[in-house]
Amino acid sequence: MQKYYAVRRGKKTGIYRSWAECKAQVDGFTGARYKSFTTESEAKAFMNGKDSYEKSAPKKNVKISDFEVIVYTDGGSRNHGNVKGGHVRKDDKAAWAYHISHDGETFEGTDGEFGATNNRMEIMALIESIKRLNSLSLNDRKVIFVLDSQYVLNAINKGWLNGWKKRGFKKADGTVPINVELWRELDKLLPTVTDKTFEWTKGHATNVGNNRVDELLNQTMDKM
Repeated sequence: MQKYYAVRRGKKTGIYRSWAECKAQVDGFTGARYKSFTTESEAKAFMNGKDSYEKSAPKKNVKISDFEVIVYTDGGSRNHGNVKGGHVRKDDKAAWAYHISHDGETFEGTDGEFGATNNRMEIMALIESIKRLNSLSLNDRKVIFVLDSQYVLNAINKGWLNGWKKRGFKKADGTVPINVELWRELDKLLPTVTDKTFEWTKGHATNVGNNRVDELLNQTMDKM
């Protein structure tokens, strides 16, 4: 059966007739958006659509029920005094956690390290959640990632990560982004999830999933 591979976000957008051609446009492109269809009309309709995280897309209410897989991630650090931007000591506790829901099943993971910042743990949580999606073969489903870190979301949604990559993983001013080794790893993992949306939620509020990952990472730090 002939398939049509539509690349809406990639090195070169368009509709391709083979996976090899499609793969060449999306490999290594952070935030790539592509999908296969059995008819050309469906592929064209997809090309005319907009991602919820594209700059030009209007803000809309995202329904969790529209997704097959829901992923919550979170990171935290107990630096001395717990002051935002404060120095983290080598013996300060930090941890990350993720919670994945699919078809009535849940999959969770968490771990910690000493002397790490909250931001580092936020990136780690997303990285580890994507690795788990791949190991569960859920990376080709319709996935929504829900997190409370604007630091991570802005890097993806606002194209910062793509900009850093184009400059050899450097910022516009020539400096290297903090946690660059994690950003490099995340950049390689993002394209493995083919249909993804990123959504922000307020931390420590009423979101059950967000509260669950917060609970998990705090349990990890309690045991450290």
